[in-house]
Amino acid sequence: MQRRMGEAVARVARRVNETVESQSDTLDLADCKLVAFPTGIYKAVRSVTQGIHRISLANNELKALGARFATTFSQLRELNLEGNLLHRLPQELGSLLYLRTINLARNKFRHFPEPLAAAPALESINLEGNEIAEVPTEALATMSSLRSLNLRANPVCPAVRLLVQPLVPFELLLSPEGNVPTA
Repeated sequence: MQRRMGEAVARVARRVNETVESQSDTLDLADCKLVAFPTGIYKAVRSVTQGIHRISLANNELKALGARFATTFSQLRELNLEGNLLHRLPQELGSLLYLRTINLARNKFRHFPEPLAAAPALESINLEGNEIAEVPTEALATMSSLRSLNLRANPVCPAVRLLVQPLVPFELLLSPEGNVPTA
């Protein structure tokens, strides 16, 4: 057990060092068994945070993302949080002026993450495979940059389907009615 934890810590440190040393625009911490975003990373990447445009935290065990994440990585354009245990996002995520794509597939969201409605440049949201039954049509209608919202494999009720599709000027992806999971 301790050996596996040590290997996971070493993997995270190696990936962070690679990003800093190469001044890459990508921080890839996917598949690192993270249960929280390590606070030590904020200090480690301090010199390159403005240049980081893509972060992947996919397939970890994250239950929450703190406000400091959004304020530190303010230049973020793509965020992949697929395959975690998230059920909400910090309000500060809405202040990411350049965020264009967010992948929240296969998490634990029961409601549409409201902070996303405030992200001005957001073009693509993937919420496939969550537990979302209701969609805030008014909030979605105000998202002028949004081009695609994937809600496949969510228990979206049929009434919402009828209300949302004529109101939103973007591609809305839903599961066929016969294949909708129940909450």
